[in-house]
Amino acid sequence: MSLRHFQFVTVLAAGLWAVSATSLAAQARPTASQAQALLQARPELLNQLRQGISSSGMNAEQIRARLVAEGYPANLLDQYLGQSTSAAAPSADVFEAVRALGLMSETDLEELMQLNTGTAPRTAAARAADAIAADSGTVIFGLSLFRERSSLFMPNLDGPVDASYRLGPGDQLVLIITGDVELAHTLDVTREGFIVIPQVGQIGVANLTLGELEDLLYVRLGRAYSGIRRGAGATTRFSVSVSRLRSNQVFVAGDVVAPGSYRVTSAGTALTALYAAGGPTMQGSLRAVEVRRGGTLVSTLDVYDYLLRGDGAKDVRLRQGDVVFVPVHGRRARIYGAVTRPAIYEVKAGESLADLVRAAGGLTATATRRRVVIERILPAADREMGRERAVIEVPLAADGTVPALAMEDGDVVHVPGIADRVRGRVVVNGHVWSVGSQGYTPGLTLEDALKRAGGVKPDAYLGTVHVSRLRADSTRVQLRATLRDTTGATVAPLALQEDDEITVYSRTAFRPDRYVVISGAVKKGGRFPYRSGMTLRDLALMAGGVEEHAYLTEAEVARIPLQGDAKVTARSIRVPLDSSYLFDIAGASLSGANTSASEFPLEPFDNVLILRDPNWREPRSVQLFGEVRFPGRFTLLSRSERLSDVIKRAGGLTGEADPDGAYFARLVAAEEIKRLQESQARRVMMVSDTVDSAAAAKRAFDGVGDRIRVGVDLQEALRERGRSDDLLLEHGDSIHVPKLLQTVSVRGGVNAATALAHAGKRLGYYIDAAGGTTERARSRRAYVIQPNGKIESRRTVLGFIKLDPKPRPGATVVVPERGDVLPATNTLANISIVTQLVASLAAIVALSR
Repeated sequence: MSLRHFQFVTVLAAGLWAVSATSLAAQARPTASQAQALLQARPELLNQLRQGISSSGMNAEQIRARLVAEGYPANLLDQYLGQSTSAAAPSADVFEAVRALGLMSETDLEELMQLNTGTAPRTAAARAADAIAADSGTVIFGLSLFRERSSLFMPNLDGPVDASYRLGPGDQLVLIITGDVELAHTLDVTREGFIVIPQVGQIGVANLTLGELEDLLYVRLGRAYSGIRRGAGATTRFSVSVSRLRSNQVFVAGDVVAPGSYRVTSAGTALTALYAAGGPTMQGSLRAVEVRRGGTLVSTLDVYDYLLRGDGAKDVRLRQGDVVFVPVHGRRARIYGAVTRPAIYEVKAGESLADLVRAAGGLTATATRRRVVIERILPAADREMGRERAVIEVPLAADGTVPALAMEDGDVVHVPGIADRVRGRVVVNGHVWSVGSQGYTPGLTLEDALKRAGGVKPDAYLGTVHVSRLRADSTRVQLRATLRDTTGATVAPLALQEDDEITVYSRTAFRPDRYVVISGAVKKGGRFPYRSGMTLRDLALMAGGVEEHAYLTEAEVARIPLQGDAKVTARSIRVPLDSSYLFDIAGASLSGANTSASEFPLEPFDNVLILRDPNWREPRSVQLFGEVRFPGRFTLLSRSERLSDVIKRAGGLTGEADPDGAYFARLVAAEEIKRLQESQARRVMMVSDTVDSAAAAKRAFDGVGDRIRVGVDLQEALRERGRSDDLLLEHGDSIHVPKLLQTVSVRGGVNAATALAHAGKRLGYYIDAAGGTTERARSRRAYVIQPNGKIESRRTVLGFIKLDPKPRPGATVVVPERGDVLPATNTLANISIVTQLVASLAAIVALSR
């Protein structure tokens, strides 16, 4: 076995033996479907579980083999060895194995465990509510110890253990002998409770402490190795330690969150089992936890000894079959107010008010230390209707000592605190160097208080300083004084009184929020604070400089007029600029001393617009695809460059090009595409009887994404520059010239939609060749989409002479279809039109005769 495999198995085994340290198996669980749904909400946690196990370096078969060798089910981790997404909720064994191996962070593991048990992690709001409840003394002291998952009570899984540890079947020992011989033995305690040491023999160790075993080994090893003896004359020495702890089956019953059977390590104590079961419920006792062994009470644990004094002497180590029983709580009393730990405490018989205050951490510095108030439920014999409770005043000794008054069940103890009001002070606020409270002494004046505060700041408002004075009836009167200078000297002395509040104002606070605005061709336009002496160049610098497309001839400044005019909100000023405003150019004068544009001073609320150069354009390009000699992206050389110009720059068309099928696409805003589609649909509706035709029109409209196809005749464009089909190009245009096709496609309301060889015939020929029209076909509305995107439809002259278009190679013939139901109004209109045509034809025939 490799070292890596040995370490994996050792740690995994130790983790599985420690299942009960934080076992959740006995807790109330959701159904299988609910657990699966919870885990599917956070699949990344299961993925982390799988990744952590796979990172051990062992394959699936090796992991199964080692699990079997250590006595565990071979399929314990099968669900997490692959990439399946249908894994069931992990068991407590899996959680503890992962924790022992350190395969996941504690936070993620705790969250996964909470999902598995159907309990959500506590939110910040819930924790805040707990803190408020703790301050008011409404939480039960000690329960929070068991509510937050941690490794607090997990015993040391790998040793060492103390000399009082009792050995049993399942423990593994390591014996090391040094000196005259150098030996190391790994010794398993068998089911019968003995170990076998080579050259020494069988030794019974069941129920021996580690210290007793060491004494026994001095005797047994001394017989085989003469150098082993006690004292300084020994030439051979040995040491024995526990390398792996066994597990014990224990039971936790009574008022606990999750009563049941748990496996704990042999080093586990009553607190270990209690923590594994979630701790006592709100009705359970923390002061009389019983440990029973074989029906006999062997120990009673008072958790308060551990919590208040750190005394774990009565936290006995558990053995196989032990029962930890939590009875219903005894008498309880609540204490709040000026104590260190306000809470609800369980009170044993004989404990007094002094014991309760001591358990609560004692009185705080804010306690009055003169009295304590107890709200008590009266004895049944003393109660009257509406008089079941009474308040008892308990005076404290002169030194604040709490008397030993006996406590009763349900007592509520309030320790009063001192008043919040602070006496003997004045308060200085506002525009001084040192704001805050000052001690009051008789004869203190306003000037003295301001000098104590370091004086007023240079921009303080000297005209008025307010002094708010508290009256005997708790109302306040407003006084004022005038300062002579910033030292705090007053024009007339003003004597202060206790609780006076002084406020010094700043002139800056009275000023309006003055600013200037810059926009246009600058990098960071917006509002900037106005500073006296600020120039246009300063503002351009604050805005990050001008853009490369800025118009460096002049800028516009909108300024508020000096005299108010309801009809004029601002006046425009044209300010000259030059290239010195391009601050990134080497040698540009930032001061403007060597520039033709003089510095323009700004005033508050100026609005500066840096104009955009109308002649500046970003490089524009078009793309050519298909049957051209040099396809690719071409940069437009001028605004007047046309389609034929770019085709020539690309070397012209190849011999296999089909200019009639050229596809010309242009970038169009999405809103414009929608508008064109709706317009096309309306045009079709004007000559159609069904809504289906409008939908077909939208499908026939050749817009792709943010591009729209434009029908052009490339042959006409190349024949003579400047013709209507020789379009002026724009940025983003694309032209695709396909290979020459010799077919015509027929689709829509025909019996056999197909592609036919181009025969140079008109529209009707191809419809007949496709099997003719269907019953729903509207053959009179048939049209041709030519390869260049242009649409040609059937035309009727004098009502009966049909002029069909002639499809070109690569064209598509479309025969629209009727809807299932024709609107009645359109049907009546058609009948009316036909009737009028028949009457007109009859009149023409009569006149001709």
